[in-house]
Amino acid sequence: MSDEEHHFESKADAGASKTYPQQAGTIRKNGYIVIKGRPCKVVEVSTSKTGKHGHAKCHFVAIDIFTSKKLEDIVPSSHNCDVPHVNRTDYQLIDISEDGFVSLLTDNGNTKDDLRLPTDDALLTQIKDGFGEGKDLVVSVMSAMGEEQICALKDIGPK
Repeated sequence: MSDEEHHFESKADAGASKTYPQQAGTIRKNGYIVIKGRPCKVVEVSTSKTGKHGHAKCHFVAIDIFTSKKLEDIVPSSHNCDVPHVNRTDYQLIDISEDGFVSLLTDNGNTKDDLRLPTDDALLTQIKDGFGEGKDLVVSVMSAMGEEQICALKDIGPK
């Protein structure tokens, strides 16, 4: 029985949650919230008065941080909402491949090759033009809930 080898597929991560709970009444403008399973940045919060059944409600208007779609949600202010862990990391751009992927240099000297060029046209042309001119570019990558996307660009001078 014990002679058999067991092979386990490793699909586990460190067990860190993609979100954390926060009371709806404490979430403010420019904060983050999960609406319909998407990480969003809050652009507007309005709170209604307590009604007949005793719950003040928070009305959130938020924009998806990856697709820029506008989403809305209404939650009782005493209830908990999911808030995504949002990280922003800067990487130096090394190369752009023909299939739309970018090659980025991490802080520890490794390369990160699993990111696509952004879908935002203005940012896309800035990156392609700057790279074509041979400039040293640093891109900011926003990551939340297992998704990553290039969200900003900095020019640190010529090569």
